[in-house]
Amino acid sequence: MMRRLALLLALAATLLSGPAMAWGALGHRTVAAIAMANVKPQTRVAIRRLLAHEKEMDTPACSMRTIEDAATWPDCIKGERWRWAYQNAWHYHDQPVCGVFDLKRNCRDGMCATDQIVRDARLLADRKLAPVLRLESLAFLVHFVGDIHQPLHVGENEDQGANAVKADYGIAPGRNLHSIWDGVLAERAITSARPPLVRVYTPAEKARLATGGVEDWARESWQVSRDFLYPAAFGGTLPCNVKEPQKVVWTNAATEQAIPIIDERIERAGLRLAQMLDKALA
Repeated sequence: MMRRLALLLALAATLLSGPAMAWGALGHRTVAAIAMANVKPQTRVAIRRLLAHEKEMDTPACSMRTIEDAATWPDCIKGERWRWAYQNAWHYHDQPVCGVFDLKRNCRDGMCATDQIVRDARLLADRKLAPVLRLESLAFLVHFVGDIHQPLHVGENEDQGANAVKADYGIAPGRNLHSIWDGVLAERAITSARPPLVRVYTPAEKARLATGGVEDWARESWQVSRDFLYPAAFGGTLPCNVKEPQKVVWTNAATEQAIPIIDERIERAGLRLAQMLDKALA
């Protein structure tokens, strides 16, 4: 009974902290599943060996039985703020859309997603470390690669990554702009994708999608926010040097434009993650 109560409380805490979850659970799990489908066989074996150390993490309310579980684990553990609050700033790397992209900005002492990706890749590759430490790094790496491919976890307008922008999703009220991109919009893009996003990609697809390094990935997200997302939400203009409206409407037309962008961001995240996992574990 107590274990069930702990699970319910953790779930409730996760839902309450939902606006900070890039892509939401489905998006993160999809990124992880794409990666797992496209890594080398020996990498897949190494991942499963690390996941076998799940109980050593001592987070019974937050499972890590599969790589998809590991992808959502860093959001799940926010339910134990007393233990894990130090990692909250690791989930984003804010870059103002009304300014110049500069990855050195807003990342003091490595407290941002891009620096943590580099750190976790290095820890994961270090076979001298205890498996449980490498498992933690695996979960953070899988999650943060997903995070920086969500445009609003990089490009924002001093509005908490658009969490402070109240927004209707078409005729559905009561959301904010960040949660629309995290949740319903991402879910619609993933579930409607044809072919499905989770599959083995061809060498040509990998060559086209799995490009660049961490700075390039962050820059892409910033550009999506600057060139499409904010203008689409704010009537076709980038809201610079003006007070943002208290509320916006994310239209059906904007949704149709956003779906292929989101699908590509998730595909890129999954295939780039696969490359990082191969490099660290194969």
